[in-house]
Amino acid sequence: MSECVAKRVVVAGAVIDGGRFLAARRTAPPEFAGRWELPGGKVEPGESAQEALVRELREELGVEVEALGRLPGEWELKSDLVLHAWWAPLLKGEPQPLQDHDELRWLAPEQAFDVDWLEQDLPFVEEVVRRLDRTT
Repeated sequence: MSECVAKRVVVAGAVIDGGRFLAARRTAPPEFAGRWELPGGKVEPGESAQEALVRELREELGVEVEALGRLPGEWELKSDLVLHAWWAPLLKGEPQPLQDHDELRWLAPEQAFDVDWLEQDLPFVEEVVRRLDRTT
């Protein structure tokens, strides 16, 4: 019988505003520096994924979002870490690269692949583009 190891969830947010979504360029760790991601972070013990996303985006970008729904799929980051992404409309604030990022960029669907995304974010970016294309 195989042992079931609980994976820690990392959340990423597709921050949506006015038909665009936010991309964030990482500064660390070195193997990810200079590449782009949907911003987020680890879920802490006792916290829901939605609560973690709201907290992480407040800490990292200085914005308030609502975690409205999880995007389909997940990506294994390490044997004990799995990435989930959420649709997260911007409620208030102007995003600033406060932690872990040195540049932010709002992307319209047709600009979505103008940046060098981390591989684990690509399926989520594709889903965000599909959803934004349907609403415009």
